[in-house]
Amino acid sequence: MDPWWEDERDQELPVAVPHAELSPEALRGVVESFVLREGTDYGERDVPFETKVAEVIRQLERGEARIMFDPVTQSVQIVTA
Repeated sequence: MDPWWEDERDQELPVAVPHAELSPEALRGVVESFVLREGTDYGERDVPFETKVAEVIRQLERGEARIMFDPVTQSVQIVTA
């Protein structure tokens, strides 16, 4: 843990990772992980896992979402653009 007096501005900021630079396997792994932990509510209808994964990939391709890597936590997140 960082000392309490360390300036927050010294911390590394999250970095955008272009989805097209990931291998198809890596991209699918990132998206699957995101879909599994997000628990998105689709209302009364049940949406298959594959449909959710395909929709997130489409959002990345359209520029509506982007992949962010946080160097502090060493984690990846998908956020709306």
